[in-house]
Amino acid sequence: MAQDISGFNLKTIPDGIFLSHAHIGHYTGLMQLGHEVMGAKGVKVFAMPRMSKFLNSNGPWDQLIDFGNINIEQIQEEKPIILSQNCKVQAFTVPHRDEYSETVGFKIFGPTKTVLFIPDIDKWSKWEKDIIEEIKSVDFAFIDGTFFNQKELPGRDMSLVPHPFIQKSIQQFSALPISERSKIHFIHFNHSNPMIWDSNSRNKVLKKGFKLAEQKQVLALD
Repeated sequence: MAQDISGFNLKTIPDGIFLSHAHIGHYTGLMQLGHEVMGAKGVKVFAMPRMSKFLNSNGPWDQLIDFGNINIEQIQEEKPIILSQNCKVQAFTVPHRDEYSETVGFKIFGPTKTVLFIPDIDKWSKWEKDIIEEIKSVDFAFIDGTFFNQKELPGRDMSLVPHPFIQKSIQQFSALPISERSKIHFIHFNHSNPMIWDSNSRNKVLKKGFKLAEQKQVLALD
């Protein structure tokens, strides 16, 4: 069904991959396409300029390029990428720890509906755009829910790994009507996040009208 909606075919190896930034959990899956694993051929990898340079300039990622396992498709901020008649994607930068690359979120446009996708950002207040207005402008919003609160990593200074805590985001979005809150899906849970393992904590978030992203979740964008 998802393939019928998107216009793509179900394949073991994806037709293309969009990279948000060069933090370890967001690009190292590319190794599975390599000579030692799947031996993929010409998988399109969509990446911003600094991200593209990082892959081209560092091993083992440059070997994926040299062996033809992946083809880098460099993208630009706010410039739409047409994937099919029914789907286009547009990248935008967000403030994050950009040691090796810029960090982007994406807007995904279907025939009639739009998705906001922001897996990583330092804090909503640091972004030049208004997150509430961005949520209002789309049909679904998948946003950074890495940590639930500031007590999650004992022994570490969490200001050094900034993310908007779910607890704080809920407070910030609490004035939105339920129709807007129901668009919001928290994603990108760290292993310490109780959204993964504590049903009571999960239910408290759900009862406030918010949602938690699930594996294999399918959205109809028509």
